Order: sequence, then C-alpha cells, then structure tokens
Amino acid sequence: MITAFTPANFKLLCDTVARQDVLLQNIIVQYDYPPVWSREPTFETLVHIVLEQQVSLASARAALNKLKEKLGIITPKKIMAMADEDLRACYFSRQKTGYAKHLAAAVLDGHLTIETLNKKTDEAVRQQLKKIKGIGDWTADVFLMMALHRCDLFPVGDIALVNSVRYELAEPKMSKEEILLRSLQWKPYRTIAAFLFWHAYIQRKGILVQP
Repeated sequence: MITAFTPANFKLLCDTVARQDVLLQNIIVQYDYPPVWSREPTFETLVHIVLEQQVSLASARAALNKLKEKLGIITPKKIMAMADEDLRACYFSRQKTGYAKHLAAAVLDGHLTIETLNKKTDEAVRQQLKKIKGIGDWTADVFLMMALHRCDLFPVGDIALVNSVRYELAEPKMSKEEILLRSLQWKPYRTIAAFLFWHAYIQRKGILVQP
C-alpha cells in the first residue's frame, strides 16, 4: 500500500482507485487526470490554507499575495511583528488575523515544528495541528493532502468536494455523513478520489486554479 503520492505514481493511483468505482473512471474519461496539486510543507502553506477557510480560492490567493508583497518571505517572526491593522490591510479578516498570529506563536514557542510533521502519522499530524486555534479538521486534512501528499484523506468539510460528489452521484441531498460512508470504498486512496472530484468540479465550473 502506498501512503504518499508523487508525480511518478499519481496516475497509477488514479487508475487504481478508478478500478474500484466506475464513477471515478468516468471522471478520468471525461476530464482526463487531475493535476498533482502540491504545496511546500511550510509555514506559508499553513497560512495560505487558513486563508482559504470558507472563502474562494481567488480571495485567499489575493490575501496571500498581498502579504508576500509586504513581507517577502512569510515567517512566524514577521507575522508576530505585524500590527493587526497591517494584516487587515492584506485582506485578513479579524478572525484570520488572530488565527495567523496563533499559528506563528505556536511555531515560535516550539509547540509546532512543521519540518517534523512528515515523520508523523496522519492522525498525529491532525492532532498536533488542531491544538492551534483556528485549525480544524479541514485545514489539517488539506495540509496532509497538499503538502505531505498523504493518500487517504477525504475532507467532507470542503464545500466544493461535497457538491461535486453530490453532482456526480446525482444525489443532491446526500448528507456529509453518507458521503463519508461512501468514501470508505475508495480507501486507502481517498485523497486520490477527492482530487478526481475536485478536478471534475473545477472543469465543470470552468474555474481557474493557481498553484
């Protein structure tokens, strides 16, 4: 069993999970393979994912870019040195201003060492990240998927993912609990299934996604 995907094995994993469900095979036939979405396992990536909570990808990217214009390299020390008003000027909400500073403090205090997360199990990473105010299951799961390339996550807190599953299954009233139950048939490669559903959603909606 493969626990982390790479550009080299990604299409193989797509084919593997597609053999388990004709629905996923049809997504590949209709839209081709999804991109190998990947981000560096860094503090900046965690800030970016926090910014993506409950807003469009474009809005989160605009805030991140504005912050990078101001700071250059985004570091915990630089975040902690910023006044709340400066973060608000970078399109951070009051809530996400607090979350960014809690995250920065956790790194500076030694409560979170991002460089060692790749050595931990999925559940250990999730538990460690969720100790930080503003980080819940969705943020932890996206970091595990995008930055650590773990293969078996299915974040039903993601609206686009849930809507894509409902659309592809033609079950518009399917609950998140039912979707999570359905996702069990795609184990141990639920991340790959999620990428396929995201890909179908993005293609169907004509959304432009920046890396």
